Amino acid sequence: LAELPELGRLNRRQIAALAGLAPFTRQSGQWRGKSFIGGGRKSVRCALFVSALSAKTHNKTFKTFFENLVKAGKPKMVAMIAVARKLLTQINAMIRDNRPWTEQKT
Repeated sequence: LAELPELGRLNRRQIAALAGLAPFTRQSGQWRGKSFIGGGRKSVRCALFVSALSAKTHNKTFKTFFENLVKAGKPKMVAMIAVARKLLTQINAMIRDNRPWTEQKT
């Protein structure tokens, strides 16, 4: 929270970009590149990645989300970053709405 005081005041795309978890496509003219994450606040990105590893292991919602992405053909690291971004989005919404964590029904 100390590293990201904007939580609760930005939308999900803005907060993901600020944390360095938003995918940016690198392309120019006819050349089509891949999407990469980067920029933002490295300390926040690292903390969210470690939190996402734990969430993927111990939380049913995040575990199912991760497994569905891998089944759909996404590389595991891409799926892990998606879990971190989803975790950040949920934390942002919790702070914005001033509500505690509740397990989502899947």
